[in-house]
Amino acid sequence: MGLGLNQSGIFDFPNPVNEVAARLVAGMVAILAASIIILESSLLLTFLTYGFLARVLTGPRLSPMGLLATKVMVPALGNPNRPVPGPPKRFAQTIGLVISGTALVFSAFLGSQMLANALLGVLLGFAVLESVFGFCAGCYIFGYLMKWGLIPEKICQKCQV
Repeated sequence: MGLGLNQSGIFDFPNPVNEVAARLVAGMVAILAASIIILESSLLLTFLTYGFLARVLTGPRLSPMGLLATKVMVPALGNPNRPVPGPPKRFAQTIGLVISGTALVFSAFLGSQMLANALLGVLLGFAVLESVFGFCAGCYIFGYLMKWGLIPEKICQKCQV
């Protein structure tokens, strides 16, 4: 199974999502974020930001890391499948997009690698939490937004896996 188990149109986010693939992608994000901090590479940061944008819009379908996880790594592990709700994962990817996109603006356009690296450090921390410990900070925040009634009921119903 891929990152998404029920996939339809290219711009649909999968629901449910395979947690195994999501954690593998988070591991790749952590490695890439650490590499960007060390190398101070705007090119790699552009790639990271594109990956988040692709995953927000399409899940793994247009994401190089998503495709690597779903088409190569998960099958190599024997196709383990642990379905989790898609909407919180999409929200988490959106947070990653905002952080990486802001870091890209600081790095490539405003000349502040220090601020970019600080943001990438936060992203790195979130990615390690997910990949190593299975804790999705974005999903945690999403849960509170649901509890507070800030996520529409229609979306909440999609979170029943």
